[in-house]
Amino acid sequence: MYLGRILSIGLNKNLNPYVAYRVSSRSFPNRMAKDFENEAAIIPKEGFEKDIFENPYIAYNCLKIVENVAIITNGSHTDVIADKIALGMNIKDALTLSLLAMEYEKDDYNTPRIAGVVRPKNENNDYEAYIGIVTHEKILVEKIEENTAVYISTYEQQSPEIIDFNASTPKETAEFIINKGKFEEFTNPVASVGAVFNEKWDISSVNL
Repeated sequence: MYLGRILSIGLNKNLNPYVAYRVSSRSFPNRMAKDFENEAAIIPKEGFEKDIFENPYIAYNCLKIVENVAIITNGSHTDVIADKIALGMNIKDALTLSLLAMEYEKDDYNTPRIAGVVRPKNENNDYEAYIGIVTHEKILVEKIEENTAVYISTYEQQSPEIIDFNASTPKETAEFIINKGKFEEFTNPVASVGAVFNEKWDISSVNL
């Protein structure tokens, strides 16, 4: 089954907060994930840079860590959500306003924008995780319970679905969403990013 872009957030098998994102693509498979200290991006592979002129939505920051909060999405709204959180806006409002303002992608498929935001426990023992989607027909922003993990995708699975996320390290997280467990059922994987919080966020990427 083809789900397009997929993201997953919540707590992993060790009860550590995580975020994960996978690019699946039929039209533009020549892309890769590149991770840095506090962010990760989806970019064209060497030799395919001109693809961004055919579709401006294929290259973007998919992950940012801001104020110890992880923001993971399938497009340029990563930066918009991160900016609002950096300015002090709460997660629910930052996610909702950003999805509402940017809407779905105006490509041939009206591709939805999906996003997840996770704030690990802090000195007040708070934990927050929200997931959202905006399509040409709906907008949804939903809080995720602390002891669960969910995934959502641009096609088919457009509502959060609970899942057992059996990974612990950032590398295992990126590997799991690209071709393990439930995600093995989904076609056309290209690249993925995973981040896990254990006193701090660590990031890893996988490219097929």
